[in-house]
Amino acid sequence: MKWITKYLFLALMLISSVGFAQSLETKIDTVKNKIGAQFTLTLKVKGKPSTLVTFPNVNHFGGLEVIESYPIDTIKEETNYQLIKKYGLTQFDTGKYVIPSIPVLIDKKPVFSDSIKVEVFDVKVDTLKQKMYDIKPIIAVERPMGNWWKYLLLILLLSGIGYAIYHFWKKTKKPSKKEEIVYGSPIEKATTLLQELEKKQLLEKGEIKEYYSELTDIARDYIEEAIEIPAKESTTSELIVALKNASNKKKLKLSKETLDGLEQVLKQADLVKFAKSKPLDFEIADDRKKIENTIITIDKAIPVVIDENSVQWQREQDELKRKAEKKKQFTALGGIIGFAAILVLTFVIVTKGLDYVKNGFSGHSTKELLNSDWVKSEYGNPSVIIETPKVLKRMDVSQMVPKDAMALIKGMQMFGYGSIFEYFYITVSTTEFKKETNVDLSKALEGTVKTLEAQGVQNMIVRQGEFSTEQGIKGIKGFGTMMVQDERLYFEILLFSQAGGLQQIMIVHKEADERAQKIAERMLESVELKLTN
Repeated sequence: MKWITKYLFLALMLISSVGFAQSLETKIDTVKNKIGAQFTLTLKVKGKPSTLVTFPNVNHFGGLEVIESYPIDTIKEETNYQLIKKYGLTQFDTGKYVIPSIPVLIDKKPVFSDSIKVEVFDVKVDTLKQKMYDIKPIIAVERPMGNWWKYLLLILLLSGIGYAIYHFWKKTKKPSKKEEIVYGSPIEKATTLLQELEKKQLLEKGEIKEYYSELTDIARDYIEEAIEIPAKESTTSELIVALKNASNKKKLKLSKETLDGLEQVLKQADLVKFAKSKPLDFEIADDRKKIENTIITIDKAIPVVIDENSVQWQREQDELKRKAEKKKQFTALGGIIGFAAILVLTFVIVTKGLDYVKNGFSGHSTKELLNSDWVKSEYGNPSVIIETPKVLKRMDVSQMVPKDAMALIKGMQMFGYGSIFEYFYITVSTTEFKKETNVDLSKALEGTVKTLEAQGVQNMIVRQGEFSTEQGIKGIKGFGTMMVQDERLYFEILLFSQAGGLQQIMIVHKEADERAQKIAERMLESVELKLTN
């Protein structure tokens, strides 16, 4: 029984080892590092799609501080999955430290990683041999153009929309009786109102009562304003008497025929309004003529007297006319400006797309790029052949490569279009080494990610997979999302190691931009590598 128990125990240990211990792999990028530098600890778990894995979320591993807990990467391997979790560790005191065994829960059972010894050493600085330099002077930075033109275009656009609404409202609104109309004199007002009365075609509509009511009101208003007697509140008889008295007092030369004609029309209007009388057509036309003659006769009979009140009234009328004309001109100018703004906006939407306008007229128009004449070009050495919507321009890489790395590089070239901070970016870079080098593409991808983070990119989520060109040349593809100035961007990075060099293509654009996605797909499908002999 003892040997059975012994072998049963060993069998269980073996099963446990195969099921759990062998599925957790521990790796660190270096065991010696400078003070304050980062150790990258990697934990890999292999399992089935149904395997539940939980990595620890702590601030310290032994004496090392966790400064970065990277997102989990998932790689599919036939029927299984590989989960990769990375931690960035550091220490600001020199010495030897141990990263202890770390518990990882696999299907709720703890599996421990390998413990690793690391060393943190100080950086020696020889201050006697170090050159000293003067403080550099202040460099004047060219002031950017700013966004004032965007606000100007917005003002023009709002002006155009406002004018269009006003013009539509003015056309559809009903004229208000209280709306003030400026007339130069009482006779001008009366003759204008008589012309407008005929345009209303009240007689053709059978509205005889309304016609006579407006006709006599025009005459009464004129008499009250021109001669200053209460014509509106007087009966027909009272008005004729008041006219005769005013004729004597103010020396108006009004004939008996004029007064009798006015009296006849006013009495006829009373019969129409109160007795429902219906004059014949020629009688109506004759009454209209009598009213017009009476107004003209009274106007001619009024003696010309320079009255200070009249002069002041005329000045006020002239001022009102001037303001009305100025308002009319301003409205017309606003209409022209607004119409021009609408034309500009329409042109921008048609050529650059609605997304470009939504983004505040900033960034790159992916609609314009997608529909442009694409260019197929060859870049760098070892060269990359790719089709792009615009020709990529050479970039200065002298400040991008560290001095210690330059000792290994024979030549590096970079070409680009746009900028990450403009939310659309294309780069193609090629690196030629002095000696044939077996490049670790995964580490090269990590270096690119760190470079982006150093430029201000945040919350990068990176996934990695394989990539092959149409010629069958294999490389890797890094893809994912990142945050730049509160904007979520999507990126794709291709890496190849051909002809003893490194080739990299990177495309960055807004995550939800469908046109940008089509641009990226077309570019990646066109990638070719020209190998040197």
